[in-house]
Amino acid sequence: MRKLNIGLIGAGFMGKAHSVAFANMPKFFWPAPAMPVFKTICDINPRIAEESKERFGFAEYCTDWKEIVNDPDIDAVSICTPNNCHAEIAIAALKAGKHVLCEKPIAHTSEAAKAMAEAGEEAKKDGVISMCAYQYRRVPALELAKKFIDEGSIGRIQNVRATYLQCWSADPSSPLSWRFKKGIAGAGTLGDIASHVIDISQFLAGDITEVVSTIKTYIEERPVQEDGVDLLGTVKLGADAKKAPVDVDDEDLFLVKFKSGAVGSIEATRNAWGRNNFITVEVHGTEGSLYFNYERLNELQVCFSKDADDRRGFKTIYTGPAHFHGEVTWNIPGMNIGYGELKTIEIYEFVKAIVEEKQPSTSFAVGYQVDKVCAAVARSSTTSQWEVVK
Repeated sequence: MRKLNIGLIGAGFMGKAHSVAFANMPKFFWPAPAMPVFKTICDINPRIAEESKERFGFAEYCTDWKEIVNDPDIDAVSICTPNNCHAEIAIAALKAGKHVLCEKPIAHTSEAAKAMAEAGEEAKKDGVISMCAYQYRRVPALELAKKFIDEGSIGRIQNVRATYLQCWSADPSSPLSWRFKKGIAGAGTLGDIASHVIDISQFLAGDITEVVSTIKTYIEERPVQEDGVDLLGTVKLGADAKKAPVDVDDEDLFLVKFKSGAVGSIEATRNAWGRNNFITVEVHGTEGSLYFNYERLNELQVCFSKDADDRRGFKTIYTGPAHFHGEVTWNIPGMNIGYGELKTIEIYEFVKAIVEEKQPSTSFAVGYQVDKVCAAVARSSTTSQWEVVK
């Protein structure tokens, strides 16, 4: 079986997720398209890098990502760093002939996102794969929703309503991690989580062409974090901690128009007490409706207009062996996947794309399209007008 030597850059939360997914992929998708081999893991913190080498089973560790990019033995690079590092690492890796999986959002500025998309298109000519990690569209229930839409089961889409609500940054004592710094993250909620539901909405209903938005920052300063580790609000600092300004958004609310003529609304915030990972999407068509809630990710709610009047309403389909990837995950309807399995499905698509020399569904070009929508949302928040997605 073909082997792929993996270099992973960034050993934090997402580095853990990628490491587990690479390790699990052959355990679910067997025979695997190729066997990942854990070659080198990188983190700027030497202690974390060395510890992660042992914890995740890599042969080597380093603190300079260039060692991975310049290593001729490494075939694929997984980028799990803060957003402002994505472009430099990804472009260098692609030019070195490495396949690249990069966490979302694609980059911290539109200029960097465009450069990454162009680098991906150039590398594609040589069979090199570039992929953005928009994993949520790969939930089997959402793939089933896409199947129903494509086959015409709900008719022509008229409206899409999507939300992504979290609460981990609702507490003002949550520290000022890199996710609250525009120079590193590029944006706050908009790039961090709204980008996910923008991608899901475009996956289901096609490209968004215009937006009008409102953006709010509720907590304008936060206590300074002592180190660079991002713990997603699980640590609170005391009232006497030094504070610094927040220069990114806490909430984004916008109306959208799709190329197809459909309309919709998207809301995202990290300040919604009681909402942990509340991703929802509801699609209304001329012949029926679909509803998905990530907190019940093995379910899809469906309603078809052709049902008899006395029994029309939403019913629940529990995804399992009869649905996407159901034969290789936990093949019991209603419990077939969780977050770990979802990242494993993502890694499977990445490795399969490499072997087949076929760009994945979330190529850098797709990541750039999401970025262009985010840029239009940001512009509209200052002009208070409809803005075209350029």
